[in-house]
Amino acid sequence: MKRNNIFRKLFQLTSNKPEFSLNADSFNPPHNRPADSGDETGECLTTSLAHNRKTLESIFGLPTNKDVVIRDFTITSLNKKALIIYIDGLSDRNAQNFAVLQPLMLLSRGHLETNEPIDIAYERLVPGQQVEKTKKLEDVINGILEGSSALLIDGSAEAMIIETKGWEHRGIDRPSNEPVVRGPQEGFNETFRANTASVRRYIKDPKLITEIMRVGTRSRTLLALMYIKDIANPALVKEVKRRIKSVSETTDYIAETGQLEEFIEDHPRSLMPQMLSTERPDRVAAHLREGYVAVMMANSPYALVLPTNFAIFLHAAEDYYLRWPFSNFLRFIRAISIFIALLLPSFYIAVVNYHQEMIPTDLMLAMTAAREAVPFPALVEILFMEFSFELIREAGVRVPSIIGPTIGIVGALILGQAAVSASIVSPILIIIIAITALASFVVPNYNATFTIRILRFLFIILAGFLGFFGVSFGVFLITLHIANLNSFGVPFLTPIAPYHPQNKDRVIRPRAYDQPKRPIFLRPLDWIRQRDISRPWDKPSSSSSDEGDDNYEE
Repeated sequence: MKRNNIFRKLFQLTSNKPEFSLNADSFNPPHNRPADSGDETGECLTTSLAHNRKTLESIFGLPTNKDVVIRDFTITSLNKKALIIYIDGLSDRNAQNFAVLQPLMLLSRGHLETNEPIDIAYERLVPGQQVEKTKKLEDVINGILEGSSALLIDGSAEAMIIETKGWEHRGIDRPSNEPVVRGPQEGFNETFRANTASVRRYIKDPKLITEIMRVGTRSRTLLALMYIKDIANPALVKEVKRRIKSVSETTDYIAETGQLEEFIEDHPRSLMPQMLSTERPDRVAAHLREGYVAVMMANSPYALVLPTNFAIFLHAAEDYYLRWPFSNFLRFIRAISIFIALLLPSFYIAVVNYHQEMIPTDLMLAMTAAREAVPFPALVEILFMEFSFELIREAGVRVPSIIGPTIGIVGALILGQAAVSASIVSPILIIIIAITALASFVVPNYNATFTIRILRFLFIILAGFLGFFGVSFGVFLITLHIANLNSFGVPFLTPIAPYHPQNKDRVIRPRAYDQPKRPIFLRPLDWIRQRDISRPWDKPSSSSSDEGDDNYEE
């Protein structure tokens, strides 16, 4: 009996529920949360400094949270207690000491009127340039999270948000994914205001509007919506703002433009990129002048340009810094490279397996002799090499930059040579894969490169089972899909289909003075970019030529 009681007690001890467990009873799903949770930031400040301090301590989790600092002091001229609250590491201590605390505590002399202490501090005591008064608790919280300092004075229901940002950040550097030989050598960084200022340096237009929003109910990430007021279509701007606001109200965390792109694009299941992601401020400025809309976010070195079309992914920033014959030559190479990177391996499979009569006899005999010792079918052979090259490319990106070139040499050279020597693949296939890889590197847009890499596998499989009929079927499906895509109401194939003869900058770039109108498909408010006759000396009239001769002689 005693033994049974002991076992029974042991069973009761081991069967008790732990203090913490991730079971269904302890989990409160989002739809069961109170409707008013998280609404404490919608309150307003009170005249009691102690009450405001207690509210802020509760919101920021003090004293557990060691990042948030509250400094209590007394304003000598007002004889009022006050506090300044900031986040250590985001604020500049020198700005706080010499532009906030020193004027309030030491330099203010004499008795001042105390009817509204925050007004006196705003007008006479704080010398900072960027100072904002607010009554909303939410504005105070947002200012602190951005790196500013909040000043609260006893007896005042307002607070001052003082600009004291001073965190460490990366300097402006060259664009890593969009380098150019001739053109500006600067790109965006993770600093929000530095990015917006970089765009404004290229567009000195007072009509350039920068609207600041916040996305994410918890992340509160700053977002800038930039457009030129008298050029951009108001309906386009309104639609972009509507989508961003909808996402911001329903999502907790949005930290980067790549995440935002997935939320607001028209066709999220499509492989085609429907927005232009760029790290170059000059390219953003060029599109803003055309009537596009740009979106930039804090902590992201990339900007989104929208809407977009298929032709944009053939363009590079360098095209507009070169003379038109040179840029058209580069665009022609890019257009050919897209077809090579997408279809060359599938053409090889179709010819080897099904359509040997389409190549000369001597070449066919050479290819057959090269593949005589290879034990695998051509489809397996090319899939193996394509997958191996994707491994090499991904490894070169992920490994440290010091040994990145070594990975490429070892993977591409040694592995390819060893595979040929071991009769795993044929030498002609190594040439095909190498040309395909070089062609894929020519594509100027990083997101478009991913689309081509994925679709290439689809075309290889279609060619392996159906030959040229499979390749033709795949091209038909892709063309049909692209023709049905829209980007913020703009057809993806415009200005090719539907055709707009006024917009000549499609695949071939016209001369700069032959583009008098902005993109018609954007429906800009101001269609005219330049006068029809931008070079009057090409066709001078008799009177103007006489005047010109007189002026020249003088």
